[in-house]
Amino acid sequence: MTHDLQLIVLDMAGTTVADGGLVEQAFTAAARHLGEDPAGMIDHVRATMGESKISVFRHLFGDEARAQEANRAFEAAYAELLDGGSVTALPGARETIEELQRQGRTVVLTTGFARPTQDAILAALGWQDLVPLTLCPADAGGRGRPYPDMVLTAFLRTRKADSVDRIAVVGDTSYDMLSGVRAGAGLVAGVLTGAHDEEALRAAGASHVLENVAQLPGVLR
Repeated sequence: MTHDLQLIVLDMAGTTVADGGLVEQAFTAAARHLGEDPAGMIDHVRATMGESKISVFRHLFGDEARAQEANRAFEAAYAELLDGGSVTALPGARETIEELQRQGRTVVLTTGFARPTQDAILAALGWQDLVPLTLCPADAGGRGRPYPDMVLTAFLRTRKADSVDRIAVVGDTSYDMLSGVRAGAGLVAGVLTGAHDEEALRAAGASHVLENVAQLPGVLR
């Protein structure tokens, strides 16, 4: 039953946060930093939204050293773009998180970005103290989505859910859905405010597809 869900694992960019296309802009800067043409790679970047960024760079740039260099360039470019004020909370996102917590549920925010970028986004939004735990891939041993590691790390660290089937995982990409399914979450919900459409979300295992995250508290009541 949805009202029995105790732990809510929410994605950030595309689900609770709008960044105005900064991921693609930062990726373009990173590719050019490595002397690569980003035009032939951007489709892969769009298709893998939600996946750990270092995993994307390993696929695109091959060896580990170039992938790490690309990741550093990406994070630096994203941080610089953040200073322009492009990051905002999606409509109703903060209110949703607060309502879920009033319902007695624990909320954890997750991302495919590295910790410095996640912290910069949280600071830009004034969300540093909004939830008890935020996670990036490094916090879960280095494996981001589509692996279940961040979801299971949230489960283990918060100790707020009796079993994995009392977890809800919510995100805007097929990678979010896969991570929830693989973690055994009791509810895996996609939102249509980000990278992937309903067909992709359903194909990856979404049990619910919502127009936006603001609909989530009503689903869980």
